[in-house]
Amino acid sequence: MTVFLHTLAQAGYYSTGNDFFHGSHAALNGMYGDYTFIGVLILLVTMLLGGAVQMGLKSAFTRYSQERAPLTGAEVARRMLHQYGLDNVQVISTPGRLTDHYNPVDRTVNLSESVYNEASVAAMAVAAHECGHAVQHACSYPWLGLRSTLVPMVNIGSRLGQVILFLGIILLAAGNSTAVAWVGLALYASTTLFALVTLPVEFDASRRALAWLRQSGFADHAMHGQAGSALRWAAMTYVAAALSSLAMLLYYALIILSRMNNNRE
Repeated sequence: MTVFLHTLAQAGYYSTGNDFFHGSHAALNGMYGDYTFIGVLILLVTMLLGGAVQMGLKSAFTRYSQERAPLTGAEVARRMLHQYGLDNVQVISTPGRLTDHYNPVDRTVNLSESVYNEASVAAMAVAAHECGHAVQHACSYPWLGLRSTLVPMVNIGSRLGQVILFLGIILLAAGNSTAVAWVGLALYASTTLFALVTLPVEFDASRRALAWLRQSGFADHAMHGQAGSALRWAAMTYVAAALSSLAMLLYYALIILSRMNNNRE
């Protein structure tokens, strides 16, 4: 999809008959348009940031998975939930790696097999974090409620947004109205909004996890610091994802503006 939209953004240049080698600025302006070139730079920066965060996360969790803890992830989860009076929330093992999540529909804390069975600092941190979501649910944390409310809209926006946006760009290339393109962009924006709303939810769950680990006494000073480092790296993946989604939204918007500018010339 992105490659094809990029190609459409280039169409205005190739239809003018200008020589690509008439100076670097002319080449960039013809190839991308001023707006679209900025969008490409934003995408490259966020891609590099996302890659760096993923490398940092992998390194941190590999290191902290080797640090022994007194309890397995499953034991940490059950004890934290019990302390908060959430014995009705089940802790179950789920296949895969990094598949840990809290399901508010059936009130289950789902831990990946390694987290469920391992007694490591990383497993302890992840388990406590997912229980932090269960605590949010129990106390009606507003940002979690807002994120849940957005889910139906995001399901529609993620499926139809790019399709309508794709159609709108084609219509723009033919010199037609911008309305369809902007509608597609608005639908796609719901995914960006969801990514932004996710940030306070994830940071708050980590805050609750670290507070419980400190108060429970199961993590000594060193383990608490290591758990905090692991959770900060995990949180940064959500920051990178939100920035990536925002960058893609801006990229699409700049393509539309670039196409509109070409249509006026």
